[in-house]
Amino acid sequence: MVALTVTKKRILAVLCFILAAVLAVCACIQGARAIQAASTKRSLPIYNVQTDEKKIAISFDAAWGNEQTQTLIDILKQYNVHATFFVVGAWVDKYPDSVKALAEAGHEVCNHSNTHPHMPKLTQQEMTAQITECNKKIMAITGKSPLLFRPPYGDYNNAVIDTVNSLKMYPIQWDVDSLDWKDPTPQQISSRVISKVKPGSIILMHNGAKNTPQALPTILQTLQSQGYQFVRISELIYKDNYTIDNAGKQIPNQSAPHKTSSASSMAVSTSTK
Repeated sequence: MVALTVTKKRILAVLCFILAAVLAVCACIQGARAIQAASTKRSLPIYNVQTDEKKIAISFDAAWGNEQTQTLIDILKQYNVHATFFVVGAWVDKYPDSVKALAEAGHEVCNHSNTHPHMPKLTQQEMTAQITECNKKIMAITGKSPLLFRPPYGDYNNAVIDTVNSLKMYPIQWDVDSLDWKDPTPQQISSRVISKVKPGSIILMHNGAKNTPQALPTILQTLQSQGYQFVRISELIYKDNYTIDNAGKQIPNQSAPHKTSSASSMAVSTSTK
């Protein structure tokens, strides 16, 4: 009887030991998963903005040609719209008069890198050089250093976003892609943009796409008739007291003012996108 009791105690002790070991292994697995999840989170740029106001921004990337820039300026003036132009430093070198014309027309001239590389392929030092060199060129013509950066090809990773943030600038993407660079018809461009716009949207177009000037009046007129107000991207985004969700939407913190002047307290969340 005594031997049987001792055996039961030993079995119970062994079972307790096994249970403790299983729990320890589970804890290790959970910890490893948490570490892995943290390592795979991505820093995100601003794709659009959460707002109750019917405010949107239209942007143009300028990297190659220049035949239509003045035409776009004229159309935007006709509808009293100020846009944001993301320009490459090499483009600034070739077309300084157009950069000056954009600034004088009230448009926002912002940074699209110096030579239009795939930024994630660069070292952090090279990324910084791409951005700062373009900033200097724009500053020399417009008198203003850009606040916004759009990575070429829309290509970014954590290092790109972190580098932009470290320079006290805001990384900008878009949530409405006109696909005008594929040369669809003007009607296809306008229909696509109009159907996808919502309050806080950022529209992507290009200054060198051949059908953009024909599509632009319809876009501007239609959206204005729907009650939308076009603003520069720097007027649309929140400068601080915000987070970015896993879809790239910039969301103001509760009771945060819509407009502030400092870029020093950016609070950017990450996601597994």
